[in-house]
Amino acid sequence: MSDLVALAQRLIAYDTCEPDGLRLCSGFIKGWLEARGIEAREETVRELPVLFAEVGPDHGPTVVLHGHIDVVPAYPEQFKPRVEGDRLYGRGAYDMKGALAAMLAAFADMREQDAVRVRLGIVADEEDEDTENKGSDFMVDSGFIGDFAITGEPTDMHIGVEAKGVLAVRLEVLGRAAHGSTPWLGDNAVLKAIDVFRSIESLPFSRESSAFFDRPSINLGRIMGGDALNKVPDRCVIDVDIRYLPDQDLEEILGQVTALPGCNVISTFTRPPASVERDSPYLRALSDAAGAAGLLETMSVGRDGSSDAVSFLRAGVPAVEYGPAGEGHHGPEEWVSISSLETYRQVLTHFLRDLPARVGDGPDGA
Repeated sequence: MSDLVALAQRLIAYDTCEPDGLRLCSGFIKGWLEARGIEAREETVRELPVLFAEVGPDHGPTVVLHGHIDVVPAYPEQFKPRVEGDRLYGRGAYDMKGALAAMLAAFADMREQDAVRVRLGIVADEEDEDTENKGSDFMVDSGFIGDFAITGEPTDMHIGVEAKGVLAVRLEVLGRAAHGSTPWLGDNAVLKAIDVFRSIESLPFSRESSAFFDRPSINLGRIMGGDALNKVPDRCVIDVDIRYLPDQDLEEILGQVTALPGCNVISTFTRPPASVERDSPYLRALSDAAGAAGLLETMSVGRDGSSDAVSFLRAGVPAVEYGPAGEGHHGPEEWVSISSLETYRQVLTHFLRDLPARVGDGPDGA
C-alpha cells in the first residue's frame, strides 16, 4: 500500500461531521506537516479549526492549495476505509479527503525549492449551511491568498471552470387542522407543501440551460410538518435547495419562487456561482500539466455543486475546482480511484514546478 493511500485512509477514519473529529483530524494534519519540517498554524472560526501552511520563497508566483476536512453525516462503518481493487471507499474519500491527501503530498514535494510559493489552506466548515463566518472567507480576508487557487473538490480529473450558485429557501405552507379520522374536513399542509415544491420545479428558471449545464438543480432537502398522528397538519416547512446557473439572476429566481401562491419565504441561504477566465496563464498551465499526464478535455466541466472557491473569486483570485476521479459523494458507497490519486498528485507537482517558467516571477500574492 502506498504512503498516499495510507494517508487518505487515515484522514477518512476521522469522523469529521462532528467538532471533536474535526479538531482531531486538523491536529493530525498539523503534526504530519511538522514531521516533514513544515511549520503549520491553526486558528479557529466558530470554534472550528482553520489550518495554514506555506513553503517556498516570499516572492514569485503564489498558488493556494485549498481543501476541507468536514464531511456530511454518515454511518459509523463509512469511517472505516476499505480498498477494493482501484477503489478506496469511505465517507469523504471522494469529497474530499482523497484529494486532500494528494494535496498534502504535493505540498510536501515542494518544500525544498525556491521558485514558487505554495500555500496550503484547510477549513472545517465547507459543508456547513451557515453563510457567515466561514473558514474560507476568514482565510481570504486575513490575506492568505495568491495568484491562483485550486480547491480539491471532486471533478474526475477535469478542471471545473464554472460552478452553480446556491439558493436555499425555507418555505412555510399553512393548511387547516382537523381530526385524522376526517381528513376531508381539513386542509393538509404537508400535501400542499409537496405541491408547492412541484410548482418550483416547473418555474421558468428551471427550464434554462447553458454551455456547461443542462439545467438548474432543484432538490427537496427537508420537510417538517405535523405534530400528531391523528391530526391533519396545519403547518409545514420545507427546505428547497436550488443550484442555479452562472448566468441566471438570483433575484429573478427568488422572485419567481416568492410569487407562488400558498407559501411564505421564511429564510434563504445563498452562495454565488463561480466562473474563471479561460485565458488565465495559471489555468492554462494546470491544463497543460493535466494533458502531460495523458488526460483529455481538461477544462470541459461545470460543477453542479458549489464550493468555497467563491471565497477566492470574491477577492479577485482566479480559482478552480480540481480533484480526482470517483463516485458517490454524500452517498452510502462513496469511493475515490486510487490510481487517479497518484495522477492527481503528479499533475499538481508538475504544475507547480513548471509554473515559474510559464508565468515568470508573477505578481506577489501576499
